[in-house]
Amino acid sequence: MRTERRIIKVRCLRRWGPARIGYLLGLHPSTVHRVLTRYGLATLRWLDRATGRVIRRMESARCGDLVHLDVKKLGKIPDGGGWRMLGRAVGGHNRQVHSTGVTNAYRNPVRGYHFLHTAIDAHSRLAYSEMLADERKETAAAFWTRANA
Repeated sequence: MRTERRIIKVRCLRRWGPARIGYLLGLHPSTVHRVLTRYGLATLRWLDRATGRVIRRMESARCGDLVHLDVKKLGKIPDGGGWRMLGRAVGGHNRQVHSTGVTNAYRNPVRGYHFLHTAIDAHSRLAYSEMLADERKETAAAFWTRANA
């Protein structure tokens, strides 16, 4: 009982994991973990570092009240892979360099980016995604119209 109180005290004051607490108190980390689990102490990654309180995720009362929108930029990879797969000599042929020495990613249809537009509802955790050609405001607005429908 005294050992359990010491484990809990170190966890609350220093916010250490089972391995560090076990080393400090001369206990095996699995024993410390079992005590922490028994008393329902949260996993350290669930805690706010500054306050030590459990972080709660954002939730809304109804579907559609809070929707998170995000755009992820993904590079296009040519068929057969790029230079890391084929080697620098062969993979370099996917690259087009102008006389100015600047690479143009838009001349070669394989080069460039895809843009993954995603909308996630905070209440139901329902996700809707589309792979689109750009991230301009008109494209994003049209995506939001389709996602909202």
